[in-house]
Amino acid sequence: MTSNLWQGQWQGRNPVGDSHKRARKVISPSGGIIRGKFPSRKNGRMVHHEGLLELGAAYLFEASPKVVRYREQPITICYPDGNRLRRYTPDFELTLTTGKTVLIEVKPVRSLENDEIQHKLNRICEFMHIQERSFLILTDLVIRKEPILSNLQWIYHKSARIPPTLEAMNVAVQRYKSHFPASIKTAVSFLKKSGLDPYSLLLSGHLQCSLTHPISQDSTLQLARESDHDWFWIAQELGF
Repeated sequence: MTSNLWQGQWQGRNPVGDSHKRARKVISPSGGIIRGKFPSRKNGRMVHHEGLLELGAAYLFEASPKVVRYREQPITICYPDGNRLRRYTPDFELTLTTGKTVLIEVKPVRSLENDEIQHKLNRICEFMHIQERSFLILTDLVIRKEPILSNLQWIYHKSARIPPTLEAMNVAVQRYKSHFPASIKTAVSFLKKSGLDPYSLLLSGHLQCSLTHPISQDSTLQLARESDHDWFWIAQELGF
């Protein structure tokens, strides 16, 4: 079972979390983009999002056991475009349990049909390849895939606001491993004796369940196996 390299912690209105200053801030909140803040338990702070697609991506990052933390608008880079040098700020930077970082651009598929946008992203991808930096364009086809997104949102909001410690989860898994497979409803009943909940164990990767159908209290939970550790993938080719 992999352990988090870092984890934020909420303490009422004063979270002890990741200190982060965005590389780019929106000067004028004009247009139809819905901007807001997401209370990230993984980062222990409010994460800014520009649009509902970025908010959906944040839920995927929160739910992935392979993602330790993520930062919005992390850095601004300069990349060559012909004889010009242009500036670019990724939407997110992920830190994985392996220590690897991945830069993320969130884009709806329809925008990729724009020649200017596609040209820009092609030049950025070329630059990232030369720099040997992992870069992923994450589209709505992945982010909004249903019922996966709705299931992960449901699990996230059911889980403990302050995540249990890795030690507590490891102890609980060993104590109750003979109880699995079990329904979520049954797991809630016996895990509460240890002050835990199955939703937090799903987010940590200790437990797994199928996401191909809407989740309910009757959905079956299984212990994670080393050979099949991740119960869902965002970008398997990049290891998360």
